[in-house]
Amino acid sequence: MTAYGRGLSRAMGASPHPAWRRALSDTRGRLKPEYDAVVVGAGKAGLAGAAYLQRFGVNTAVFERRHVIGGAAVTEEIIPGFKFSRASYLLSLLRPQIYSELELKKHGLRLHLRNPYSFTPMLEEGAGGKVPRSLLLGTDMAENQKQIAQFSRKDAQAFPKYEAFMDRLALAIEPLLDSAPVDLEAFQRGSLLQRLKSLSTLKPLWQAGCILGAQLPLYYQVLTASAAKVLDQWFESEPLKATLATDAVIGAMTNPYIPGSGYVLLHHVMGSLEGIRGAWGYVQGGMGALSDAIASSATAHGVSIFTEKTVAKVQVSSGGRVQGVVLQDGSEVRSKVVLSNTSPQITFLKLTPQEWLPEEFVVRIAQLDTQSPVTKINVAVNRLPDFLAAPNTPRGQPLPHHQCSIHLNCEDTLLVHRAFEDALDGLPSKRPLIDLCIPSSLDPTLAPPGCHVVSLFTQYTPYTLAGGKPWDEQQRNAYADRVFDCIEAYAPGFKGSVVGRDILTPPDLERVFGLPGGNIFHCAMSLDQLYFARPVPLHSGYRSPLRGLYLCGSGAHPGGGVMGAAGRNAAHVVFRDLRSM
Repeated sequence: MTAYGRGLSRAMGASPHPAWRRALSDTRGRLKPEYDAVVVGAGKAGLAGAAYLQRFGVNTAVFERRHVIGGAAVTEEIIPGFKFSRASYLLSLLRPQIYSELELKKHGLRLHLRNPYSFTPMLEEGAGGKVPRSLLLGTDMAENQKQIAQFSRKDAQAFPKYEAFMDRLALAIEPLLDSAPVDLEAFQRGSLLQRLKSLSTLKPLWQAGCILGAQLPLYYQVLTASAAKVLDQWFESEPLKATLATDAVIGAMTNPYIPGSGYVLLHHVMGSLEGIRGAWGYVQGGMGALSDAIASSATAHGVSIFTEKTVAKVQVSSGGRVQGVVLQDGSEVRSKVVLSNTSPQITFLKLTPQEWLPEEFVVRIAQLDTQSPVTKINVAVNRLPDFLAAPNTPRGQPLPHHQCSIHLNCEDTLLVHRAFEDALDGLPSKRPLIDLCIPSSLDPTLAPPGCHVVSLFTQYTPYTLAGGKPWDEQQRNAYADRVFDCIEAYAPGFKGSVVGRDILTPPDLERVFGLPGGNIFHCAMSLDQLYFARPVPLHSGYRSPLRGLYLCGSGAHPGGGVMGAAGRNAAHVVFRDLRSM
């Protein structure tokens, strides 16, 4: 936090006293010496995993080191009166099964769906006083085509076909998100019975192949090629290509020209909210309210959640099996299994005694790519940004584009590429890629009347600056000032509206939220670290080499993005293992 505004940070949810907090206060001081299962970290996937285990009859406790649950999905009042989704800020990829099976709506989850959802203003001189152009995309395909036709009539005709093409690929891949990957270790080293059981994990792959059919080679290219190559095959106008390319690079130390970046284009269409495919939305009360709803569902079934309880070590029996955890205060908690919602690096390099892990496995975990380009800036403002390409009303009420992801410095894919190259040299981007969101445009509970909260998801910023320099307060402020200067060019008066700001560079994201390297996915969502190989080959099915220790966070399949899938999938694997013990 900078001199722009300082205030006490406190966790906020949809209500001052959500159900899980009441349940927590009831159990405070009632830490039992033994549970069936212990979950390390109260991120959304860990909470979801705990909720499912408890529903299966497995007595489960969750231990969180921070004062607030949710991992990166938290709401915090950094500046008095302004409630920020401090890290994660949008919802779409949450698995619909979790939404329905855990009855999240019943437990207080309220969503604001965005339509339109994407706004890309241009920086251009309007001839004869004309308003600069912009690209506004939403659920109305005819209106989308009208918007795109400003830049290319050919692209306007191609866009519905592109969306249908990507929808089909998302439909094929979705079953893979909701089950454990194919168990290669069972195929290679298991008994005949284990090999036969592992055949069931092939079903989602078979389903995907059936959906894609004869077009499989075309879709394979999407998964392996660069986003720029994929988009060049469909479109000619740079504003459209650059807008779509942001989905391929968001949160990743990559650029649209690097092979494999095409896969993340799927995030544009893979999500679903309240039955609407491809929908994105804001959570009423901020992202912490999502975590509160999952926790409420979990505690309603009997899960015990403990905050400010840091797990220091995983305990292992002399026979080489997990037998619980040791907390930082020295308390020992026994359990049959431990699920870690922390990153693979923290789980296996810090919490687990190294003598119980194969050396090759430890080396692979240490070599995971965790590079992150992200600096998140949370801003309190006393009025809405007024964009040259879409001027505000005289009274300053939110307009449709204010609810969107607003893409700045995004008129051309080469701009994105140049921003990436700056970071390779150890320098924050001269013209950072900026994803600007104003959740208070749909949820006025987040800010005082007339004021707003602005989320700036920016890249590219290296973890360590050129010459090995660490980020200090001066460097943070200099970068934030640069971002604000960029916004000012699109929306004059923005800098004058700022009440306060909270700056989180990659090292800050690592320190506050436990994200290795500041990576929001725990490790890169690159093809060499997905599915069979997440986090490492032969250990992609949530089980670790140490019996009874499981991974259930973003570093496990299918990765991050506020899905919760890893927690749900891991809980099913753990339950099957407990039944067979």
